[in-house]
Amino acid sequence: MAYIQIPDDEKGYKLDLFCVPKHYEEDLDQVIIPHGLIMDRTERLARDIVRDMGGHHIVVLCVLKGGYTFFADLLEYIKALNQNSDKSVPLTVDFIRLKSYCNDQSTNIVKVIGGDELSTLTGKNVLIVEDIVETGRTMETLLSLLSECNPKMVKVVSLLVKRTPRSSGYRPDYIGFEVPDWFLVGYALDYNEYFRDLSHICILNENAKEKYKV
Repeated sequence: MAYIQIPDDEKGYKLDLFCVPKHYEEDLDQVIIPHGLIMDRTERLARDIVRDMGGHHIVVLCVLKGGYTFFADLLEYIKALNQNSDKSVPLTVDFIRLKSYCNDQSTNIVKVIGGDELSTLTGKNVLIVEDIVETGRTMETLLSLLSECNPKMVKVVSLLVKRTPRSSGYRPDYIGFEVPDWFLVGYALDYNEYFRDLSHICILNENAKEKYKV
């Protein structure tokens, strides 16, 4: 399984090299993954998914809220491949929301919102689209719920996988980037609902964690 690994000693890029909203400049340390790199990697993930799952009807299940931007961009690339190649993937979409964080800490309790609708996935090929896998327990909970509905096939694509000693060992089928154990925001990854409107993926500084704490 190929992915881009961001090393622990990655220095990143200075904020003034990119277009960063003025109201966030004091809250971020540096840009770790620029938007253009995210888009290029997403395009390649779309190609891999079409190669592996092409020819089968797929229900693309977006994990809200953080996954919505990655989900939308991934679907655009798959749609472009459908229009411009001999191999295409019939798609329908659905949404689910999972909650396991309070401020910057995992509560270890996963709340599934919309889980009673998973029964519609019985016998279907399902592609789960997630923004980030950290400990893996949230995704394992969702996969366990899905298995009770007897889908035909389930694959998971996550833009980010965090390299952390808290990991359960779970790994998605498709990974964009493996990142260090940092708190990252941007490209719809949030901190208490802030920073979703940031295009690049950046490190949140400690002062901002206190500033936006609920």
